[in-house]
Amino acid sequence: MNFLIRFAAVALLALPLATVAAPRTPVQGEDYEVLETAAPYQPVKGTVEVAEVFGYPCPHCAHFEPVLESWVRTLPKQARFVAVPADFRSDWIPYARAYFAAQNLGVAQRTHAAMYAALHTDETLPLSGAAPDEIATFYQRYGIAPAKFIAAYNAPAVDAQMKRAHDFIVRSQVDGTPTLIVAGRYKVTSDTRDGQLATALWLVQREIASAARR
Repeated sequence: MNFLIRFAAVALLALPLATVAAPRTPVQGEDYEVLETAAPYQPVKGTVEVAEVFGYPCPHCAHFEPVLESWVRTLPKQARFVAVPADFRSDWIPYARAYFAAQNLGVAQRTHAAMYAALHTDETLPLSGAAPDEIATFYQRYGIAPAKFIAAYNAPAVDAQMKRAHDFIVRSQVDGTPTLIVAGRYKVTSDTRDGQLATALWLVQREIASAARR
């Protein structure tokens, strides 16, 4: 009887370990696609780029942002994260231009999460039909005078950045947001948020390991 009790206790202790599935290796064609005509958005030698194609008016991007922000801080030091605003719809263009204007003014990182909140939580900015002077009132809270913001918003530098972002999105075959592109070569297509991040990290680690072998 004592043997049977001990056997049952050991079996119960072992059960949780037996039922924990090992992390699944991402599958090409299911979790990611290999891009034939692609290149990193902003290549930097010795780093693996992780680019997020996003849109401020996109509710999925708004929900993804806090999780993504935490995940980015855990990336290997050889990885580099960049955000790429999409211009899929005409009402997304003002916010894409606003992101680049904020980037050029040095406040994009401080205002990124707050812009999502202004659109989706506080509703102090409209999801569509936003005018530059209306968006300028948001950045004024961060020390950017409206006239300075509008000048940056309309600057030729932003025109060039918009074109570069558009070209990257087209060659990366991105048709929705949020989408992660790793090393300019892989489009993450996992159908869950956790799956997207796990696949992206796996691809980053694979690229780092491949570079180390060369």
